[in-house]
Amino acid sequence: MAGLLALLLVLAALRPLALPDEGRYGEVGRWMALQGDWLVPRLNGLPFFHKPPLLYWLEAASVTLFGATPWALRLVVALHAGLMLAALFLAARAWGGERLARRAALMLGCSPAFLLGGQYVNHDMLVAAWIGVAIWCFAAAFLHGEKPHAGWALAGFAACALGTLGKGLIGVVLPGLVLFVWLLWTRQFRKVWWLPWLRGLLLFAVIVAPWFALAERRFPGVSAYLFGVQQFTRYVGGGFNNVRPWWVYLPGMAALLFPWAFFALGEGVAQVWQRVGRQAQSVAQPPAGPLPRQALSLCWIWIAAILVFFSIPQSKIIGYILPVMPPLALLAAVGWGRWMEGRRAAGAWFAALAVLALIAAGVVHAVAGRYAGRSGSRDIAQALACAAAPHDPVYVIGGFPYDLPFYARMTHPLIVVQDWARQRATAGDDWRRELFEAGDFDPAQAARVLQSPPDALDAARAAPNAWVVAARNATLENNGFRPAARGEHWTLYASPAMPPQRLERSCSRPR
Repeated sequence: MAGLLALLLVLAALRPLALPDEGRYGEVGRWMALQGDWLVPRLNGLPFFHKPPLLYWLEAASVTLFGATPWALRLVVALHAGLMLAALFLAARAWGGERLARRAALMLGCSPAFLLGGQYVNHDMLVAAWIGVAIWCFAAAFLHGEKPHAGWALAGFAACALGTLGKGLIGVVLPGLVLFVWLLWTRQFRKVWWLPWLRGLLLFAVIVAPWFALAERRFPGVSAYLFGVQQFTRYVGGGFNNVRPWWVYLPGMAALLFPWAFFALGEGVAQVWQRVGRQAQSVAQPPAGPLPRQALSLCWIWIAAILVFFSIPQSKIIGYILPVMPPLALLAAVGWGRWMEGRRAAGAWFAALAVLALIAAGVVHAVAGRYAGRSGSRDIAQALACAAAPHDPVYVIGGFPYDLPFYARMTHPLIVVQDWARQRATAGDDWRRELFEAGDFDPAQAARVLQSPPDALDAARAAPNAWVVAARNATLENNGFRPAARGEHWTLYASPAMPPQRLERSCSRPR
């Protein structure tokens, strides 16, 4: 497992930031470290309350320790992938023994879910890891005896709190949903009343409440926006990106745990067949297996409950289904034991499938890296960082290069030029809405960084130290701006009023 985590950390260093997520969330963490404001996440200098701050806190700490690099950002996600892997191993070992635990951990570790999802900078792996820890801890508490084990239960409350700080309400809703159905199914619900509710809720509040209280005090309406607009409305409403059919997570699970997910499917078919056969023969108890029946039912309910939960909204993103990877891997390990254990070539087949999974993850990683390298603004960021002084204003026209401030190590926000009055009436679920809704929490800062033509371009044209980053299809030469560097998607221009000697400092020549 240590080798798989090392491989993950190596892969995390070999790919440019993917847009928009990695550019967006990575820059929020870098800006937090740069400004030293650990209360308010900011995107382009504006309060950004789409998600709670745990990811940004950890990114800011990593950037402070290791420098502002993509690897430092991905280290946070990779460590949470390692947490998911370790929690799976410990739970599987407690219920099914060392051999089963190692097999399940290797299956998860040799999968795209771990090797790709474990290095992608967003909130999905972080919250998935804490959801998994919460469910394992509460399950251990309930299976302890007639009364739940208080220590495991308190660990579950803490994990729910960290999941809530990671991505909001699903950090507590999803563990609660899974456990509620499981306790009813296994007739253990009476044990709920013996949980250490007072201590647990107090621990939850101590972890979660301070940030929400302080953020609400500084920016009234934060909680309503974060929970109401960004979570509840996105869940039940329409008009958001990534609209997919209800069944999309079924092949998504198979892809994320490729090729091992098929052994979980085989195990499910075998269990259904056995149940039908027992009913036909009036056999009351199933034969002994590698996992207790209550553990098996937890795994299936865990997968089904979260799958149904995320299949309801119109907007679907593959990373949302990451919380089901631990139970799916455990069921795959059980299925492998059922179908392959004792066969002469079982070890060779396992090794071959592990290599296949590693190759598949490597190919996807390489393709994603090439695409990210062509779609971002890293190619002009070096020129801007070399030629611009720290306080030179940088205007952006025709889009928003999420990764430019990160790669150029900018110390002040970009000035984004759009017809913002029109955008408020027409913008969809995109970067424009992100910015002007963030600006609503800080109108004074929004007036400085969200400007409209023609006044903004006139100011840039007259300033002796202004730079303009424009989409390649925008031609500013006719307005007197001089190209300083041309990239795949963006062109860097200098103000007509800039002294020629300033422009000569650029590290790149126009192509």
